Amino acid sequence: MIKAKIRKGVVILSAGAKERVIGVIGAVLLVLFTLYALLDTFVIERSYGTAAVSPTYEVSTATAAVPDEGADGSEKAISASSPVVTENSYSDGEISITLSEYRAYDTAIYVADVTLSSPDQILSAFADNVYGRNVKDETSSIAADNGAILAINGDFYGSRNSGYVIRNGVLYRNVPAGNEDLVIWSDGEFGFINERDVSAEELLSNGAYQVFSFGPALVSDGCIAVTEGEEVGRAKASNPRTAIAVVDDLHYLFIVSDGRTDESEGLTLSELAEFALTLGAQDCYNLDGGGSSTMYFNGKVVNNPTTSGNGTKERSVSDIVYVANY
Repeated sequence: MIKAKIRKGVVILSAGAKERVIGVIGAVLLVLFTLYALLDTFVIERSYGTAAVSPTYEVSTATAAVPDEGADGSEKAISASSPVVTENSYSDGEISITLSEYRAYDTAIYVADVTLSSPDQILSAFADNVYGRNVKDETSSIAADNGAILAINGDFYGSRNSGYVIRNGVLYRNVPAGNEDLVIWSDGEFGFINERDVSAEELLSNGAYQVFSFGPALVSDGCIAVTEGEEVGRAKASNPRTAIAVVDDLHYLFIVSDGRTDESEGLTLSELAEFALTLGAQDCYNLDGGGSSTMYFNGKVVNNPTTSGNGTKERSVSDIVYVANY
């Protein structure tokens, strides 16, 4: 109990009481600061620039666009025929996608086998076409807004203040987080880099078209790059997963697994790596997983995204990787 004396209408606290009051005030301020920090990290939206998607291409540090030229600067021929679309396939003469569902490790796994005619047909988009913090939308909504044929969730760059962000040939963030990043070069090939070893500016000048900062690399040069012994924390657990892989020139795999439900246990990173390798992946990279893991194809979500296992519902994310033909 805080004891005080009253003299002529003025409350006078004892020295001990003053210390306790100061302690209470300090505790309240600490709680308020912690609450603000949590809101700032996970809730408060901060827009840093707009990424406009259009058939014209103009590189700037504020605007990302879809090119009408190849990523290597050559003119892109627009010669796609009328698309042939089925429930599990898409083909238009330039893009061929076949969707398959597998059952492995007591888990439903969805794989889109993708063959492209140009490397710039693998694109990325931000939620609301805005680069920022905590700007989020569902994968399906971002995909529909950008005319995607196929899309998966990206690296959820907007939940962090660091980690390189290069999208569609534009550098948005050059703050290293020390992650193992996936670089999709302008020729469509994959590369893995550590942010401690190279700057984002160097990557951009050397032809980086997309850079995703999550990881780790699962398969590298046709060999599994992650083992059970190297996995830590929740990575050892079975979870919904999202990954992207390259098989050969302009031949890719988009992989999403369900998890955390009675129907699908989910995958560990090593299981995901082993599975990708069986499909011929030469390089494969782990993107954001868990409740974020979502695959969109031909206008609908094809997997069963879930955060808690209590129901199927998409989690809002900050970015997607997608295939389109403009």
